[in-house]
Amino acid sequence: MKTVELPTELENVLRACEKYGLAVTRFIFVVHVAGQTVSLFENAAGSWQLRDKMRCSTSRFGIGQQEGSNCTPLGLHRIAEKIGAGEPAGTVFKGRKIIGHTSQPEFADAKITTRILWLDGLEPGFNRGGNVDSHARYIYIHGTADQKSLGRPASHGCIHLADADLIALFDLLPGGTLVWIGEK
Repeated sequence: MKTVELPTELENVLRACEKYGLAVTRFIFVVHVAGQTVSLFENAAGSWQLRDKMRCSTSRFGIGQQEGSNCTPLGLHRIAEKIGAGEPAGTVFKGRKIIGHTSQPEFADAKITTRILWLDGLEPGFNRGGNVDSHARYIYIHGTADQKSLGRPASHGCIHLADADLIALFDLLPGGTLVWIGEK
């Protein structure tokens, strides 16, 4: 890990937390839509450190908040629920229930695999409530059978990660961890 100057995305998180009266979590997970990457920051001994950076995939339909848009929503979120603990990489989910494995021919192109980190928007009227509610839109960080798509927009609104990255994050990050989804 290396200590970093406070990047813009962390400043955005801290401002949003202050605005909404939210506690800052030990870890902050940042999604960079333009770069199709994610960064994991940790507050260790009072300074923010970049712990890891990984490739991801966000929506092939772009960014947006509206229900039914299939876009990736922006802004401050938290991990509301964690689903799939202890399951093998490639486990396939439908409706957050296990239905198979990518090794089975009928699930070779499964869209939701390995683990689910279900997000909850924290900004009322922007990504929380009404027809912009990220949780009600089922916005997840999850795996995909199409790991070759990582690094380019390919999802229907969620954030896709490689199995190994997702499992490590799932095991490390507690529920409630803040997630910032930004354009840049």
